[in-house]
Amino acid sequence: MIQTVLLTLYQVIVPLSIPVIAGALLGRFKNLDTKPLLTLYLYFLSPAIILDTLATADISFDDVYKTLAFSLLNLFLLWVLANVLGKILKLAPPELAGLTLVSTFTNSVNYGLPLVLLAFGQLGLDKASVYVIGQMVIVNTVGVYFAARSQFSVKNAVRSVFSLPAIYAAILALGLRAFHLHMPHEVASGVAMVAGAYSPVVLAILGAQMVKVRVAQVERKLQSAFWTGLMVRLFLAPLIAYLGLTILHITGPLFSVLLILASMPVAVNAVVLAERFNASADLVSRCILWTTLASFLVLPTLIALVGA
Repeated sequence: MIQTVLLTLYQVIVPLSIPVIAGALLGRFKNLDTKPLLTLYLYFLSPAIILDTLATADISFDDVYKTLAFSLLNLFLLWVLANVLGKILKLAPPELAGLTLVSTFTNSVNYGLPLVLLAFGQLGLDKASVYVIGQMVIVNTVGVYFAARSQFSVKNAVRSVFSLPAIYAAILALGLRAFHLHMPHEVASGVAMVAGAYSPVVLAILGAQMVKVRVAQVERKLQSAFWTGLMVRLFLAPLIAYLGLTILHITGPLFSVLLILASMPVAVNAVVLAERFNASADLVSRCILWTTLASFLVLPTLIALVGA
């Protein structure tokens, strides 16, 4: 088992770490500005990989149904868990909102897609594409609600979803599949070329973002919330994902892909919501840093287990 984990660490995490480290070094010593890169990622690379993957993905309606059902069930179970733990710890509303963000939202796009591609190949990426689109919608609707219930606006949340180019890329890809159409070869080749740049660029962005995450000690009264957030994301989240997958009778490659994506570290953009809506940003940012670092050991172990 140890040999399998070490082999997975070498074959999957080491390649992923190269662009992450490069991004971290550029962020630390060259003060890399990630805002233009985030624009590039959001409006160019993300739609391209979604269109390229969904248009040709080896997925069935059953895969789509099970993926969406799992996304909603897993979200609900994690939300319940975060609220129960928050009640036990007697957290104030901002800290409870922060713990909920830490518990429910994972870095499935920036970190998850490249990881799945390396660990499970193109088939894994195909299975992951539906989950990622679902997460984009959830983060921009339910995520906003979790961060700021008193300020939540359904109209603004829906508007934010349809401001994402990836949503339109997904609609286009599904339309092509529904009518058994294909993009012209030259267009498909260009989209595939852009999609190929997705992984190294978003991983470099992740590295640059990580070195900018505030690492100041959270207040003493929030230490319990911090350790609880780590426990949920690193250990309880995989168990809850396993429970949800079992309830829905999901097996095979889809099981492996969804389990890994649901076990990813805290999403980096969770701190954006936390800062915007006063949801204990220090707690969230610290959890982002430490769950990401710990994931380099936790995820190879999970990949080795599901591949066993």
